[in-house]
Amino acid sequence: MKKTLTWGFMALLALPASINAQEMIGKNDIKLNSERMTPEALWAMGRIGSAQASPDGKLIVYQVGYYSVKENRGHQILYTMNADGSNKKQLTISEKNETDATWIEGGKRIAFLTDGQLWSMNPDGTDRKQLTHDATEIEGYKFSPDGKHVILIKSLPYHGSIQKNPDDLPKATGRLATDMNYRHWDHYVESIPHPFVAEVTAGGVNEGTDILEGEPYECPMAPFGGIEQLDWSKDSKFIAYTCRKKEGVQYAISTDSDIYLYNIGTRETKNLCKPEGYIEPEIDATKTMATQSVNSEENLKNNPGYDTNPQFSPDGKYIAWLSMARNGYESDRNRLCVYNLATGEKKYMTESFDSNVDDYCWSDTKDALLYFIGVWHATENLYSINWKGEVKQLTDYKADLGSLQLLNNGRQLLVERHSYTESADLYVVTPGKNKEKTLISQLTEENKHIFDQLAKPTSEAHWTKTSDGKDMLYWVILPPDFDKNKKYPTLLFCEGGPQSPVSQFWSYRWNFMIMASQGYVIIAPNRRGLPGFGSEWCEQISGDWTGQCMKDYLSAIDNAVATLPYVDKDRLGAIGASFGGFSVYYLAGHHDKRFKCFIAHDGAFNLESMYTDTEEAWFSNWEYDDAYWNKDQTERARKTYENSPHRFVDKWDTPILCIHGEKDYRINANQGMGAFNAARMRGIPAELLIFPDENHWVLKPQNGILWQRTFFNWLDRWLKK
Repeated sequence: MKKTLTWGFMALLALPASINAQEMIGKNDIKLNSERMTPEALWAMGRIGSAQASPDGKLIVYQVGYYSVKENRGHQILYTMNADGSNKKQLTISEKNETDATWIEGGKRIAFLTDGQLWSMNPDGTDRKQLTHDATEIEGYKFSPDGKHVILIKSLPYHGSIQKNPDDLPKATGRLATDMNYRHWDHYVESIPHPFVAEVTAGGVNEGTDILEGEPYECPMAPFGGIEQLDWSKDSKFIAYTCRKKEGVQYAISTDSDIYLYNIGTRETKNLCKPEGYIEPEIDATKTMATQSVNSEENLKNNPGYDTNPQFSPDGKYIAWLSMARNGYESDRNRLCVYNLATGEKKYMTESFDSNVDDYCWSDTKDALLYFIGVWHATENLYSINWKGEVKQLTDYKADLGSLQLLNNGRQLLVERHSYTESADLYVVTPGKNKEKTLISQLTEENKHIFDQLAKPTSEAHWTKTSDGKDMLYWVILPPDFDKNKKYPTLLFCEGGPQSPVSQFWSYRWNFMIMASQGYVIIAPNRRGLPGFGSEWCEQISGDWTGQCMKDYLSAIDNAVATLPYVDKDRLGAIGASFGGFSVYYLAGHHDKRFKCFIAHDGAFNLESMYTDTEEAWFSNWEYDDAYWNKDQTERARKTYENSPHRFVDKWDTPILCIHGEKDYRINANQGMGAFNAARMRGIPAELLIFPDENHWVLKPQNGILWQRTFFNWLDRWLKK
C-alpha cells in the first residue's frame, strides 16, 4: 500500500532560538510514498553521533544529526536517556548545533560545544553557562579527571608550506606554495590544530597554554583525527597526545606519528615511541619505504609507523595505543600496544589476531585487560584480551560494532551497531565468558519510524573459489520481496581503500539497502587486499592493483552468474568509489563484455598523473613502489604503470558514468574528467557528474540527492531495458 508523501522534515532549522525544537520535531512525522528505500528517505534519517555514559552509569548523553534537503544543511542535537534506553529527553532547544557532549563535575553537569565555544548545563538541559570566551573557535576538548584543567583544540595560522600574502594585498587570492603539504584532503593548509591546556575556575575557562608552542605540527592529525588522539593521566598531571612531527616533503611521504607524554607542571615532553636522540634513517622520497632502512628489522623497534589514540589504564600505570609497524604504509595491521610508564617496556598485545584493531577500551574487570573491535570474515565484532595476549571473541553478530566504551562500572559496554539494513543505533553489551554467553540490548531506535514503513532487503554470505584456488567470501544482497524464480539486474560492488573491509557497513551514499530496493542484486566480494582474512590476503594487493584482486572481482561475478539462478548475466553493472572507481576504470578495458554499464566515483584513472597529484605521497610510493620517472623501477612498479586504466581506453566499449568532487585532493578531479573525456572522444555513451564543492565524499544534502538520482537513472537506463 502506498504511503502519503508529507515531508515537513526538520523545520526547526529555520526557527528562532526561543521556539522549542522538540515540539516541532513531534509535529513532523515522516510518511513515505513508497515501501522501498529512496534517496529522500535516506536523507530523512537521523544519524547517531558521539555518546557518553555518566560516571555512575545511570545516564547516557548522545548526539544525533538531522539533515534538511530544503535548507541544504544539517543540525546536530543532544539527547539524554537512561542507561536502559528509557526516558529519552532532547536537550537542544535552538537552531544552533550542539555537539561533543561529555559529563563533568562527577556527572552533575554536561559540557558541550556550540557556536565555537565550550558550554555546560545541567543533565536536564537547564542552567546553561558559557565556559569559554575565546577569540579562536574551540574544535574539541577533554577535561582532566580532577576537573581543574581542560584540553582545548584550536587552529592557529600556519605558513610552513604556503607563504603569507603581503599585508598591502588583502584581497589577493593567490597562494605561493614553497613545499609539499600545501593542501590536504579538501582544504589548503593555512592553519593547523594545536592542543591548549586551560584552567577551569568558578568564573569559566581561560585561553590556556599551547602544548606545542612554537612547533609547526598538527595535533590532532589531519584529516580525520579528533580528541581521541589525546588523553589525560588518572592523576591529571600528564597528557598523552598523538603527533606526526614533520613538515613539507617529509610529512607528505611519511606515516610516522608518535605518542608523546606532556607534563603540565614542567611543560616537558617525552616521546614514548622513539628512544631519546633517535635519528631517522635517510629516506628516498621517490621510492617505497617497504625496502628502505627506515623499515629494517632493527629500526622497527623504534615504532616508525602510525601510532595513535592513547588511553591511560584505570590504575594509571600503563598507556595503550593503536600502532602500525611500518612507515609509509597506511593499511598496515593496527595492533594494540601497551606501554609500562614505570619501566618504558612496550608490549604488542594482539599479535595473535591477524587483522586490525579498529577501536578499544580498557577493562575494569578481572576477566579482560582490554576490549577491542576488529574485523574477521567481513563482520566487526567484540573481542577481549588478557595480559598473556590471548584473544577471545565475545560476539558473533551479522552486523558491525563500533565506538566502544565502558558502562556501569566496567560490567557492560556502550557500543554502536549497524548493518546493511540497519542504520547506526546505540546498544549495551554485557560480555560473557564466550560469544554464546554475551548479551546485547538495544537502547535507541532512531529511525524506527522510517524503517517500519520500508520493505527490507536480505543479505547472505557466500564463498567461492578464486582463480588461484583460494576461498573468498562475498556478500549477496537481495531485493525486498525477493522472488527466486525471477532474474534480476545485478551490480558488482568494487570496494575502495584499497584495503577497507566489505563488512556489514551502513553508508548514506554507497548504501546496499537502497540499491537492492531499486530492484538490484548486489555482489560484494571481499577480494584480495581486504582485512579480516589474514595479513597475507590483505597485503597481496600492494604493487598488484591489476592482478589477483581484479581476477577476484571476476571470480565473484562469474560464480554468481553460474550458481545463482536469479542473477541475470545479460544485465550486469560494475560500480565503485576511490580504489573501487579505479577498479571500474580498469575493468572497463578488461571485462570481455560481461558488463552493460559502469559507474566510477572519485577513481584513479591515470596512475602516472595520480602519483604526483595526490597530497599523500606515501600512499603512491607504497602502492606503486617507485616514481614513474625512476629508471631503476622495480618490476612491480613497471607493471603498475603499464596497466594504468588510461592505457586501455582503446578497449572501452561500454557506457560509463564518471563522478568526482573538485575539492578531492586525495584523488584529483582531473582523473574523473580525463576518463569522461576519453570515453566521449571514443564515442562511448558517458556522463560526468562533477561537484565543485565536494571532496572525496558527498556531504551536502542536495548534492547527495542528486548523486543518488543520477546513480540510479544511469543504472536503470542500461540495465532495466
